[in-house]
This record gives sequence, C-alpha cells and structure tokens, in this order.
Amino acid sequence: MIEWSEQGEQQRARWRSEAGAPAPARVQPADDTLSADSAYRLACEGTALLWRGDFQNARQLLQALMRRADRKNPKAAAKAAQKLAGATPSERFHLHRQAQAQRARTLGALLIPVAGDYSIPLRRAPDWREACTEAWGPADGTPSVVALRELLGMVGAHEWRKKGVEIPALGAAPGNRIHPHYGVFSPLRGEYIDLVAQALLPSTELAFDIGTGTGVLAAVLARRGVRRVVATELAPRALACAQDNLQRLGLQGSVELLEADLFPPARAPLVVCNPPWLPARPSSAVEQAVYDEGSRMLKGFLAGLAAHLSPGGEGWLILSDLAEHLGLRSRDELLGWIAAAGLRVLGRQETRPRHSKAQDAGDMLHAARAAEVTSLWRLAVAQ
Repeated sequence: MIEWSEQGEQQRARWRSEAGAPAPARVQPADDTLSADSAYRLACEGTALLWRGDFQNARQLLQALMRRADRKNPKAAAKAAQKLAGATPSERFHLHRQAQAQRARTLGALLIPVAGDYSIPLRRAPDWREACTEAWGPADGTPSVVALRELLGMVGAHEWRKKGVEIPALGAAPGNRIHPHYGVFSPLRGEYIDLVAQALLPSTELAFDIGTGTGVLAAVLARRGVRRVVATELAPRALACAQDNLQRLGLQGSVELLEADLFPPARAPLVVCNPPWLPARPSSAVEQAVYDEGSRMLKGFLAGLAAHLSPGGEGWLILSDLAEHLGLRSRDELLGWIAAAGLRVLGRQETRPRHSKAQDAGDMLHAARAAEVTSLWRLAVAQ
C-alpha cells in the first residue's frame, strides 16, 4: 500500500510496481501549478509527486523531467568521463546500470491515481482500462497508484500486442506476426531467430524449446516442418502469451505448451534454448529475458541437456558473447560448463547484431556492442 496526507486526511491505495520497488515513503500531491524545475528537485530528493492536475500536463511534465535527467552538467560530465576512461568493461557495465537505475527512480517519481475500475480520475485522461486489464488482470474495485512512466510502458505494450512484430522467418505476411504481451520480452532483435530458421535440422520428428517466452522459436521450428514441438515456460504471462501466439498462427496442434522449469520429462533429437545473455540481476519481469543472475538458466540448460537428448541428438544454444566483451563471463568459463556437462561442440553459426545501439558511438557500452556476435552453438553428448 502507498500512504500520503491530503487536505489534512490520511489516504491509502494499492501500490503497483512492475519492478517490485517499494512504495515511496514521501508523497506530495501535485498539480499544474508545479514547475518542472521544482518537480525535478523534489524527485531527485526522493519525494514522489501524486498528480491531481490535467493528465496531458502530467505527460508534458514527464518529458520535461526526462530532458533535465538527460542534461549534462559540464563539471559532472567531465568527472563521469574521467571515471569511465579508466574503467574496465565490467565497471562500465555496472556504471551504466547504476545510471539507468537512478534515471528510472527520478522519472518514476511522477505518480498517477487509478480508480478501482482502472479509469484515471484526472482531467483529459485517456481510457486505458483495456491496457491495465491486460497487465494487471480484471479490476477488483481497489484504487491504486502507479508511476506515469510505467503506465505509459503498459500502453506501449498494449499497442505492440495489438500490432504484433513481423517475423520474416515465419513466412509471408500477414501470418508471420508475434504479439508480445505485457511483461514478456518482444522478439525485436531478429538475428537470433534467423539462426534457428537457417540451421540444418537434425530431425523433424520432435523438438524441445526451453523457455519459450512469446513462443517465437517454437513457432519457427513448427513452420520449418518439425512435426511436434514441446515448449516449456515457467512465467504465467509468457505461457499465456505463447498460447495466444500459437493460436493466432494456427500452430496449436503442432506445439504443446508445458509449464516447467527448463526441461520436459523426456528426450528429443533437438533441444533449443535461448537463455538470458547477461549474468546480472533483473529489475523487472521483462528484464528476466535479458539478465540472469549467476547464469542460472544457462548453467541449468547445459547441465541437464545430455539427459534430455536422444541418441545422436543436438542441443542448440543461442547466445550472444556480449557478456564476454563486458567482462561478465569468459569464453573459457562457457567452454568449461559445456565440458563439465558431458557435452561437445559440433559447430557454431554466427551473426552480427543489427540493432541501432551497435552503431551508436555515444553509448557507454559501444565498444562491447560493436564487437558483439550472436551464435548458435550445436552441442552433442561427448563420446
């Protein structure tokens, strides 16, 4: 619950945070009379601003806060540049995440009230009840409070869910779209999908897709002619998302969804896994597709793969080497885990990333991103 004082009375509402952040301890009602400079100062000091004015003005205020958060003070910028100049790649990564977290905390200080039916009780507020229902489930009549930045992210996810992401590897339009749900990682980076779409299949009888997410790789395998695909997933949102996508694509008869942590209780001639690429702690559900503290899923996949491969079968590990360029994991460590699991490398197919950050020289992690390679490792049981 979040609590605050307003007009001499104590108020309470449900606190909503996808990242699991605690409810702010200091909350101050705010409206259109609050200047952007004052709002930014209060946000930096840790005071949350519960908006009571015009909704569209709140959106403009958030944009003003973004400009101030991104504005570089010359002295601070020089100090930061000096600190980065002597930093190792892993130190740069952690500084980058710290800066992201600080920015998120500041911008997350602007709060919006949401009524018990998910309507927004502010002037000129849009009707976003459908987006809220998709993210939070059916309304139960309890008023809540959420950061405007998170609310906008929910609406963005709602639009992506309606529009879908075109996946060329699934064939021609319009039957080639994946519709990501809120809190499920969107397959916007297509290079890893293309690797799975182009690799030579060891069998078309059966395949496992471990940690299916939106279901995109399971769908690609089914469209490639694999007669039966078993796709596992642990997150309820991802299971619902994969089920929705498989039905949209008409593949529910070819792909079986199973709630499981990693493997189904069987063996297959092909086992595919695209685990999170960076060994770091995620700060929200959607980040769990990118960050995996201690490489838990990667290690778990490798450790259990031999026991779930049919004789002569292959395990496909789709993994970026960005963690290696950032100093978070070494190639020797990865090869050591493969060997310790009783596996051998049959081959590796590689591709370069096509996303914009790989060409952004101003990005703090540009050197690592520019060198990044995504690989499909073909693994088999060691003889």
